Amino acid sequence: MKNEIMEIREAIVAGERALDSLYAARDQLKGARGWGFIDLFGGGFLTDVIKHSKMNQASKCMENAKYHLQIFQRELNDVNLSLNLRMEIGGFLSFADFFFDGFVADYLVQSKITSARNQVEDAIVNVTNVLEALRREQ
Repeated sequence: MKNEIMEIREAIVAGERALDSLYAARDQLKGARGWGFIDLFGGGFLTDVIKHSKMNQASKCMENAKYHLQIFQRELNDVNLSLNLRMEIGGFLSFADFFFDGFVADYLVQSKITSARNQVEDAIVNVTNVLEALRREQ
């Protein structure tokens, strides 16, 4: 019984770390999305630079979130639960956005940002639900 409670606590701590990293990714994607809208409606090179800086930060945050989600998954395995999530930001669209700057490239980049943001939001909901179940179990 004590061992099970300890495993649940470890899973909760790992889940909270994963959730924090997902919140950070969401914040960065929100900034990239805002700059993406500016770019869609007349931004220029400087807008591209700022937007891609935000996208790079979001990508780093998402990699951090993946790392923490993997740890969370390992801890969940100890308490016989599972969590399946996928997150990514594509690299080619960044290149295309800089060198083929125009509405179509800007729109494709914006679509990637929106897709990544949706993935992060889904992950936040799933992790939150699992954490609530773990807390009830505790």
